[in-house]
Amino acid sequence: MKKVTLGPQTLVYPMPAFLIGANVDEKPNFMTAAWSGIAASTPPMITVALQHHRHTLKGIRENGVFSVNVAGANLVVQTDYCGMVSGSSKTDKVKDCGFTVFYGKLKSAPLIEECPVNLECRVLHTLALGSHTLVIGQIEEVHVSEDCMSEGEPDPAKIDPIMYLTGADKSYCRIGERIGPAFRIGKEIRKH
Repeated sequence: MKKVTLGPQTLVYPMPAFLIGANVDEKPNFMTAAWSGIAASTPPMITVALQHHRHTLKGIRENGVFSVNVAGANLVVQTDYCGMVSGSSKTDKVKDCGFTVFYGKLKSAPLIEECPVNLECRVLHTLALGSHTLVIGQIEEVHVSEDCMSEGEPDPAKIDPIMYLTGADKSYCRIGERIGPAFRIGKEIRKH
């Protein structure tokens, strides 16, 4: 198969479309971030990369806590809006999007009730990396909407998380078809 070289780029598919929350000047603010991922399981940690000038990053630095809100596909318009509009403007994104904000264990990490999954995170490290600051947060608490649970576990089909696709077709999508059982389908190679 012939390959085309594109030079160094950030091509990873798909990327989550998270709503990152922080109080900034005592006001809840949310921004969309796709550059995020799990960093460790014990203790549970997550990373999010934010451009240095982001208003939300100011709040994360002020408070040492933040939230990661997993929006369902029904919130795609609000998620896109929070990625286009800065909280440093006179705009009130919480009001504009109709979000209901609540606070949990950390008391100062704003969470969005309408999102099916919310992670409360305490900042462990920040690392300046070129165009972005990498924030590493320890997940202190997880909130999942009751109607997104099946047999005592979060159900991704019910959560219906938004994913972001970059490249030629910059767009949002949702989870598609299942193509094989994890930690089992690969055993087929051993049989041969």
